[in-house]
Amino acid sequence: TLDREGITRFRSIGDINSFLKNYENEKEELLFNIEHTFENELELLQTKSLHLQRAYEDLKSKTESGLNTKIYRLKTKCENLSHPAKNAVLDILNWYQQQVLLAYKFILEKSYKGIVHRQTRDARTLLVTVREKVNTYTSKRQTIISERCGPKFRNLEQLKSICSELKPLIAGAIGENLVAKELEKLSDDCVLLNDFSLKFVKPIYNKNENDLIRSIQIDHLVITHAGIFIIETKNWSKTSLERYDLRSPVKQIQRVSYAIFVLLNSKKRNTNRLLKKHHWGNKKLPIRNIVAMINHKPHDKFNYVAIKTLNELNGYINYFDPLFDSTEVQNIADHLIQINGQHYTGI
Repeated sequence: TLDREGITRFRSIGDINSFLKNYENEKEELLFNIEHTFENELELLQTKSLHLQRAYEDLKSKTESGLNTKIYRLKTKCENLSHPAKNAVLDILNWYQQQVLLAYKFILEKSYKGIVHRQTRDARTLLVTVREKVNTYTSKRQTIISERCGPKFRNLEQLKSICSELKPLIAGAIGENLVAKELEKLSDDCVLLNDFSLKFVKPIYNKNENDLIRSIQIDHLVITHAGIFIIETKNWSKTSLERYDLRSPVKQIQRVSYAIFVLLNSKKRNTNRLLKKHHWGNKKLPIRNIVAMINHKPHDKFNYVAIKTLNELNGYINYFDPLFDSTEVQNIADHLIQINGQHYTGI
């Protein structure tokens, strides 16, 4: 489910549970980080604005100083040219030169502001742009932060929703893992099959329940010297035990048990060959049903189904007297292993 949703941040069930537990804290931390980043950006913009302001003022001052120097030099040169020359020819030449310089001086004085404006235009444009950004950051602080938070909050909420929907699946996986580890403590003469599944090409009809059984899935199958134990695991809370909308694990395991019974007693498959012959007749292969409850179990008793806690599980399995030898146990196990996960046509 996580792969399908493109979620890669979790490496264990502990990571998922930790995320759900700390969701609100992560949301607050996300907001804090976005606000902190925003404040840093604003501070950098304000600092940049100050530097640009100084750079602009320096450039403007330098430009004005250069123009003032030029104008002053032209004025001085014009004054020098106005003094009488040694002869009439030089007087005329000085006068023409003076007129040119006066014209140049006039143009500089007349265009003073325009020249300063042009030579400082790039610096001023950059300064104005940064100032406008500072003003936007300052006046629309909450709007900008909200816009940045929105997509991240939505992603976080979606992640929480997906993880919350996975909680029953996670609880079931934890429960099945605990039961599997407990069952592994049984004698080596026992054979444990976890997650046994089977699909029937021809459905099995359960007359008592008016039910067509097309497939079965069993959390754990244990084959022992006393027979077969079908185990359905439930990791339910006390509240879940009282809920009427949850599927009854008793009916669930009875349904599966009926299918296994029909499967192992099929005349077509002649499963009696799995057991050694007895001179009195065909031996019965007992099938016992257990609902293993991880945390809580009901006080009621149910027909054909034992409700056991994790601590009671192995003791209940070991309670029954042995009926089969090791060869028979292995034959039954091999038969079930062979058909596990297949489309079964033998009914």
